[in-house]
Amino acid sequence: MLGQLQTPSASWSPALSCPPPSWNHSGGGSIDLSFIRPKMPLFGNTFSPKKTPPRKSASLSNLHNLDRSTREVELGLDYGTPTMNLAGQSLKFENGQWIAETGISGGVDRREAQRLRRRNQQLEEENNLLRLKVDILLDMLSETTAESHLMEKELDELKSVSRRRK
Repeated sequence: MLGQLQTPSASWSPALSCPPPSWNHSGGGSIDLSFIRPKMPLFGNTFSPKKTPPRKSASLSNLHNLDRSTREVELGLDYGTPTMNLAGQSLKFENGQWIAETGISGGVDRREAQRLRRRNQQLEEENNLLRLKVDILLDMLSETTAESHLMEKELDELKSVSRRRK
């Protein structure tokens, strides 16, 4: 079998940069796999990412580029209050709140709605105060109940001691 084996160098291609595989006399061969691992530089990094293109402007409107006088001409002096139509009812934004433009919000006058909000706030504060009072009364009740149980226990012990002495 040894005579039939050809040396691997006969089929070796010079296009490959690694050395040809070597054969031992037992009929098996050992192949050098050092060409599989890429050679990395010892010092320094050859990786350099591509530069990112500059970002586009956040606003597509060119109104921010205009000076004040041009903006006033384009948009007018008074921008007005924001308004919207929601479910057939017109609302406007005043003082941080959306208010019905007609003055009626679901059949209730704006002044009446503010009065109801104030009354609701007062009732919530009163409710919180009453809850606090109930908690305090429950604590007092549990304390007096515990004291009365201790007194009853002491009284029972004193009665039993006095019965033993008789």
